[in-house]
Amino acid sequence: MKEFMYTISEPVGIHARPAGMLVKKASEFSQDSVSITAHGRTVDAKRLFAVMSLGVQKGETVLVQVEGPTEEETYQEMKKFFQSVL
Repeated sequence: MKEFMYTISEPVGIHARPAGMLVKKASEFSQDSVSITAHGRTVDAKRLFAVMSLGVQKGETVLVQVEGPTEEETYQEMKKFFQSVL
């Protein structure tokens, strides 16, 4: 399992549009599990309503975890996504 912490800089946090983009990106990696932890809850990053239910706001830090047979590639791509979009 690989993981990284990220502080959200998107002004609206992980709201509808950025959450949709996140789910779409995470879903590209069907062989791997991608999860996000915030506020003591962990959700599947491939499920839109689960991601939105976290209510992550700008300035809050999330833990992103990746596990699976191609986790190194998924980890790198998710890290780039967070840095460029969120």
